Amino acid sequence: MRFSRLVSTITALLACSTVYAQSAQSPYPTKTVRIVIPFGTGGTNLMARWLAPKFSEAFGQTFVVDPRLGAGGNIGNELVAKSPPDGYTLSIAPPGIVFSPFLYKRTGYDPLRDFTTIALLGSVPNVMSIHPSVPAQTLQQVIDIAKKQPKRLSYGSGGIGSTNHLAMEALKSLTKTDIVHVPYKGATVALVDLISGQVDIVVVAVSSVSQYINQGKLRGIATLSTKRAASLPNLPTAAEAGQPQFVMENWYGFFGPAGLPQSIVERLNAEAVKAIKMPDSRERLGSQGFDLFPSSPQELAALMKSEYARFGKIVKDAGITPE
Repeated sequence: MRFSRLVSTITALLACSTVYAQSAQSPYPTKTVRIVIPFGTGGTNLMARWLAPKFSEAFGQTFVVDPRLGAGGNIGNELVAKSPPDGYTLSIAPPGIVFSPFLYKRTGYDPLRDFTTIALLGSVPNVMSIHPSVPAQTLQQVIDIAKKQPKRLSYGSGGIGSTNHLAMEALKSLTKTDIVHVPYKGATVALVDLISGQVDIVVVAVSSVSQYINQGKLRGIATLSTKRAASLPNLPTAAEAGQPQFVMENWYGFFGPAGLPQSIVERLNAEAVKAIKMPDSRERLGSQGFDLFPSSPQELAALMKSEYARFGKIVKDAGITPE
């Protein structure tokens, strides 16, 4: 009697394990996949909406873009961090995913612990520009003015905690200068006031500012990237201008929740790499200032760690307190 019960139990367990194994081996995906974006405009939105149809075609299932906006990107990032690690909730996010914990008392996620890195998709370099009335032609000349005349220069940003704010705070920390911060409700508004001469300096994406530099309405000072921007080939990088640590790129990472199965990570990475290598991707995204560099999950993870440490120092040195 006991033996027959034991046999029945073993048989049931084997049946369950067979069903689980078959389920685990089911092709991915078998239903709609959503790509959460924490911001509804800009490079994040453009990248996600360009890649979603390519993923849909490659996987044979619908990939939809799901904007979850607000709280400096924390709403969308937290949603992904707390989703089941089954591959059906993913995200494309910019650097804010790393530095938000330094700016907000509660983000609802840990950037280094709560995500699975899939691929670093690319970046859009930022450019430091000044109004032509500022008597400087180079980055060093801007720094010299700021050192000789503290608070003489002002810079506009997209608000406290924006990448353009943190970029200039990094420069101030590196050069021990005092440049007045004028926060706006968006980088576009700050750029408008730069053109009109209301502020002296703005750091903004190359795609937003290159036309004004080429028209002579603004003076480009440096590209805050490791290489020159294609649309401004004569503009030196900050490293070429003598400040190699003055780097601030709008990079875009592809993420899933922590614990995403390796097989799904590898498949998503392969399709992401394939998609951004396509000629039409390079033409379309390249025209918007993107520098595309398909990468491994490990490369994105390494970037997250280094950026987390770097942004933490910038925020601390600037004396920015969490809201």
